[in-house]
Amino acid sequence: MANKSVIQTDNAPQAIGTYSQAVKAGDTVYISGQIPLVPETMEVVAGDFAAKTRQVFENLKAVCEAAGGELKDIVKVNIYMTDLANFATVNEIMATYFPEPYPARAAVEVSALPKGVPVEMEAIMVLS
Repeated sequence: MANKSVIQTDNAPQAIGTYSQAVKAGDTVYISGQIPLVPETMEVVAGDFAAKTRQVFENLKAVCEAAGGELKDIVKVNIYMTDLANFATVNEIMATYFPEPYPARAAVEVSALPKGVPVEMEAIMVLS
């Protein structure tokens, strides 16, 4: 596809596998799963589940900005957690990062995530 480009920024964690941070196809940006890694150290951020969730949103934000957008341009978010008991915390923190109307979303409990983290998020953003 001639209309496809890779998005890469040093302000978000570098890919730890065979994937890109994001791929832009036309006006749509597909953002790969972000975990709570600190971009500068590539280590999991210290702290509780809330701190880890904030780091994931910061990483998503950095990729959005590198693609020429903002979090408010995200139309779909998939959230993976190792414990759905943290669902209310995700909702509370997400409300501080996104204005209404909120994006479409799925929240799924999984048995494990990379590097043993408790949360990962991927997103789809549409640029206007």
